[in-house]
Amino acid sequence: MIRLHYFTFNPFQENTYILSAEDGSAIVIDPGCYTEEEEQELITYLEKEHLKPVRLLNTHCHLDHVFGNAFVAKFYGLEVEIHPGEQIVLDQALSMSHLYGIPMTPSPVPKHSLLPGISIPLGDDQLEILFTPGHSPASISLYCKNQGFLIAGDVLFQESIGRTDLPGGNMATLLKSIREAFFVLPDDTLVYPGHGPHTTIGHERRHNPFLT
Repeated sequence: MIRLHYFTFNPFQENTYILSAEDGSAIVIDPGCYTEEEEQELITYLEKEHLKPVRLLNTHCHLDHVFGNAFVAKFYGLEVEIHPGEQIVLDQALSMSHLYGIPMTPSPVPKHSLLPGISIPLGDDQLEILFTPGHSPASISLYCKNQGFLIAGDVLFQESIGRTDLPGGNMATLLKSIREAFFVLPDDTLVYPGHGPHTTIGHERRHNPFLT
């Protein structure tokens, strides 16, 4: 069974997720740790729970979701994995950080591709990669069918949606992604977003003002 834990990191209040299996293997998703204190918080949790990170995944590559890529990759000996369509966004992260006045260490170059239809094993379970662009050019989401949860990146929030005014964003594409990739899932599917509290597919289907 997959266990989920998250931290809220950096000035953008981004959710960094740790998914772990009973054998102690763990996947780090969207490491947003920015300060040394946040890095230590991540290390302390993993050590306390006796977890070994085995993969580093980015749902998309806006700077608040990749602040910790360099640290996590180096400290745990991991390689960054993204959808190839997000490379242009990752390439812009450093300049965007300077624009916001928040310097960052550049992310390592991704070595593996996260493509729709591929399953990511974790312990005795697996995560399905969903292609969900719109907030960014090639954002992906991770769905665990057996346990009924979804790591949604910045695609869908509690009664809100991801912004589409950044380069590569598109409102029509985003709404299409939500309706065709998310709203086909069971109502009780838990949605864990890149910012803010979790929600469910059913709640968003009924109450999200952008989609009702």
